[in-house]
Amino acid sequence: MEDIQSKKQRLLDCPVIAAVKDEAGLQQALQSECEVIFLLFGTVLSVAGLVQQVQAAGKLAIVHIDLVDGLSQREVAVDGLARMCAPDGIISTKPTLVRRARHLGLLTVQRAFILDSLALSNLPAQLGVGKPDFIEILPGIMPRVIAEITQTTSTPVIAGGLIKYKEEVMAAMRAGAAAVSTTCPAVWAM
Repeated sequence: MEDIQSKKQRLLDCPVIAAVKDEAGLQQALQSECEVIFLLFGTVLSVAGLVQQVQAAGKLAIVHIDLVDGLSQREVAVDGLARMCAPDGIISTKPTLVRRARHLGLLTVQRAFILDSLALSNLPAQLGVGKPDFIEILPGIMPRVIAEITQTTSTPVIAGGLIKYKEEVMAAMRAGAAAVSTTCPAVWAM
């Protein structure tokens, strides 16, 4: 079984992450060269099968726990997900869920929507609670904001949301992003 440090390194070594929001996207992602898949859909009845497909393909399965239909937004949901399907990690906008996942030995991604200066100024407090392995910043097409965040934290940043073109990937990486996540299959092939 792969340890958390190895999983972090895999993500950093293959910085384009396939984010999938339906079964068709999952099938494309499984055929891609992406080493990491963000599962942005599922139910308590289907998530175990989705994780199993990803892991059987030799890829890391990171489940966006907030988007799994039928799970509560409480820490016990992290325990349930871990026991139910043993994902490699979770994504959440909830710092307490990230903290619980970290305690369980899962790779953790704190998702943050940076909509204005207030959201940006609240980010350090959120990160202090969850202490995630990675921060996913949305939308990911804000190089100036990505640069500002990477200069103020040692937590690696993933740029996500609205990334469709090579130029946007390169701008995010130049700004300091460690990786990008996207639902766009054309970017998965970069």
